[in-house]
Amino acid sequence: MTTWWRRSPDISGREIALAALGAALLLLALFWPLPLHLGRDIPLDTGDPLSQTWQVAWDGHALTAQPLHLFQANQFWPLRNTLAFSDALLGYAPAGLIGSGPHAAVVRYDLLFLFAGALALLGAFLLARELGAPRWAAAIGGAAFACAPWRLEQGGHLHVLSSGGIPLALFLLLRGYRREHTGLILAGWAVCAWQFSLGFTLGLQLGYLLVVLALLAGVWWWRAGRPRPARRLVVATLVGGGLFAVLAVALARPYLQVLHDHPEARRTAALVARYSGPPRMFLAASHTDLVWGGATAGVRHGLPVVPEETLFPGLAILALALAGLGWRGFPRPLRIGLGVAALVLAILSLGFQMHGVGRFLPYRLLYEVVPGWKGIRVPGRLHTLTTLALAILAAGGAARAMAATEARRGRRAAGVLAAGLLAVVILEGAGFGIDRGGAALAGYPHPRAPAIPAGLAAVRAPLLQLPVRPDDNRRYLLWSTAGFPRMLNGRSSFEPRTFVRTTRAVEGFPDAASVALLRAEGVRTVVIHADRASGSAWASWAARPVAGLGLRRERRGPLVIYHLDG
Repeated sequence: MTTWWRRSPDISGREIALAALGAALLLLALFWPLPLHLGRDIPLDTGDPLSQTWQVAWDGHALTAQPLHLFQANQFWPLRNTLAFSDALLGYAPAGLIGSGPHAAVVRYDLLFLFAGALALLGAFLLARELGAPRWAAAIGGAAFACAPWRLEQGGHLHVLSSGGIPLALFLLLRGYRREHTGLILAGWAVCAWQFSLGFTLGLQLGYLLVVLALLAGVWWWRAGRPRPARRLVVATLVGGGLFAVLAVALARPYLQVLHDHPEARRTAALVARYSGPPRMFLAASHTDLVWGGATAGVRHGLPVVPEETLFPGLAILALALAGLGWRGFPRPLRIGLGVAALVLAILSLGFQMHGVGRFLPYRLLYEVVPGWKGIRVPGRLHTLTTLALAILAAGGAARAMAATEARRGRRAAGVLAAGLLAVVILEGAGFGIDRGGAALAGYPHPRAPAIPAGLAAVRAPLLQLPVRPDDNRRYLLWSTAGFPRMLNGRSSFEPRTFVRTTRAVEGFPDAASVALLRAEGVRTVVIHADRASGSAWASWAARPVAGLGLRRERRGPLVIYHLDG
């Protein structure tokens, strides 16, 4: 074990550059034709991605316009800390500095979506290489993490897809401590901090993973006779770990304030139970999956919350991971640890339910005891770490198969096998579903992002836009990147009670009571999107008179604009 700990392989800059280039090209191919329509189309659907285009845009805007008040966003005005109503994606703030307006926001989001997948592949590749996997086996491990089938259904959750910092940080830390290189150690902790800044969904997982790894390292150190570490390593660890801890505390403060101000934001046991799932969700793949989408349709359609419960790990990945348990290129404790981690994390991904045998003690214990765990709404997102463990084992399984083939058939046959395994792993996680006619392959879903209506950006704030269904509010957030006007509208992982009360109170708008209420709250403009009002409380806006209300109404295309200040 001591020998393995010191065995850090040579990884050249050229190898890293080629791996990064290969990852980028692969992601462009997997999500084709999205790269052809940057700024016009959005990956998967026009739901949560629209909110996240706004989040990244706001992060960049606030970084320059109000750096001391990053969390005081323009949504849900006049509430405080509204950026902390969801994972803030602050780590992507530098990208938000480039360009402005809705088109730039969509371009930015599309590029970050592709970047997240490429970084996941590169990070897992480097971690597998550092742990001892040969190049091609490590490439298969990287693909097993970045192309895990479950990621397809997470295409609308950039904060979940952005997991590449986890294996990259582990690679830098492991290599840094092995080589006693303080620069790598500090870089590893910096990547940890960056990953945490993207959101608590993965940040909490990373934080507790580091705690577990630190405890295991402490046990190893004790059993090795408590050797005295070099002072510079201790200093680098304290500085890097301190940076991570300070950032974690600083980011937690606005979220804790939100919980204090808005009790409805708490992740109750009933809410977590709603997003918990039965074991059969490990047999369900996304409907977009080229290989398994149709084959697992029956299992998928029986699940209550399909987007969060398609946790199929991939048959090829699972087979390679099982083979990797026996590959001696990894030390036995590492193989056992990865296998146990994958199993335990998979069990925890089931979460718990409130009644009957579905009430699951292990996850319930974490929920009740571990600090911060109540902030996790969807237990299935622990599958991120499950797939990472399986990916590293899959790299070992690929190395084992390649070595056996080379011994029997020669190096060329081993190379052919490696290429075949890589192709199979990639295809299992490819999002090229069958088109509606069932006749041909269709690319990963890439609907058009809604264009901002002419004249909306010039409306005076603070404003309220109607109707207020979730899909409507997501659009309004994207469109608000044109100047970031203060507005009552917003979209997050919970609905503030004040927003719900206000929107219910103005269902008769324009009438005397709703106009008086909005004026009292400081609203200057109300916009009804006539093309979206059908089926809402404001469908009959044209029949509602404005005489005597002291406001002015005008029509600009699909917009009906009410000026409350006359």
